[in-house]
Amino acid sequence: MNLLRLLCRHKTALGLGGLSLFAVVLLYLAKCTSESLRPSGRGLPQQQPPPPPPEPPARREKAEAAFLAVLVVSGPKYAERRSIIRSTWLSAPRPPGLWCRFVLGTAGLAEEEARALELEQSRHRDLLLLPELRDSYENLTAKLLHAYAWLDRHLDFKFVLKADDDTFARLDLLLDELRAREPRRLYWGFFSGRGRVKAAGKWKESAWVLCDYYLPYALGGGYLLSWDLVRYLRLSRDYLATWQSEDVSLGAWLAPLDLQRVHDPRFDTEYKSRGCSNKYLVTHKQSIEDMLEKHQTLAKEGKLCKEEIRLRLSYVYDWNVPPSQCCQRKEGIP
Repeated sequence: MNLLRLLCRHKTALGLGGLSLFAVVLLYLAKCTSESLRPSGRGLPQQQPPPPPPEPPARREKAEAAFLAVLVVSGPKYAERRSIIRSTWLSAPRPPGLWCRFVLGTAGLAEEEARALELEQSRHRDLLLLPELRDSYENLTAKLLHAYAWLDRHLDFKFVLKADDDTFARLDLLLDELRAREPRRLYWGFFSGRGRVKAAGKWKESAWVLCDYYLPYALGGGYLLSWDLVRYLRLSRDYLATWQSEDVSLGAWLAPLDLQRVHDPRFDTEYKSRGCSNKYLVTHKQSIEDMLEKHQTLAKEGKLCKEEIRLRLSYVYDWNVPPSQCCQRKEGIP
């Protein structure tokens, strides 16, 4: 009897021991399986979750918004020109939707010039200062690219007018016409297609090797671009060749694009003014006295010119012929 009890206890112990051993084996196998499925970190960098993709440029929030941006290319020494523009065609009250800045490079400025610009900026808050750029005629094309890149990064706009600081513009009329235009692929100004490449002088183009004429371009005294073309220039800037003349460079940069080139004789933007017409939207090569007279005549009589005068003929660009034959001057064109 005692022997039977002992055998029973022994069998129970063996059974329990067998079960415990079986459980241990199962736990070991589960551990091995889970470790074999887990990626090993030995000899490999730890995997980090990928960063979120950068937000597309078109969706970034800009600090300011405007319908029409105005960039007036100026120089540190031309405070008097900026002052007369502020008191004439940029004078208050400005039309709504307008944003205006004078563009200047400030690298390498003398201390006195830098202080003068600081004071001017504190008074007017309308200077776009480019500290990475030395302001000179040789850097004019780079200056334009820098300004457009800044504009695309910081301002939500539809169109931009680029003008010189000896230009007079009818912003009210430009705004009226722009509101009826699609804000895409617009290049609007007074075009030339028969400009011979300059071999000497101020406008000499030593690096131009494309052909014996400049590609069609809007003359730089004043022209307009839609926002998408400015963005194209910013995104492409590292691949763009630069030439001496900023307007020639712009024409070459935009030459292969599918866009609207709008030639408008109401842009008097050649190397010298064609005179005064009440139809003009933009007039280049204006002295301080010219600007004051135009502003006062507009205020008193609602027209641009005290007396309309023509100093040279104009033309309508013919896009159906080779560029060298584009621009035949005729009577009856503003």
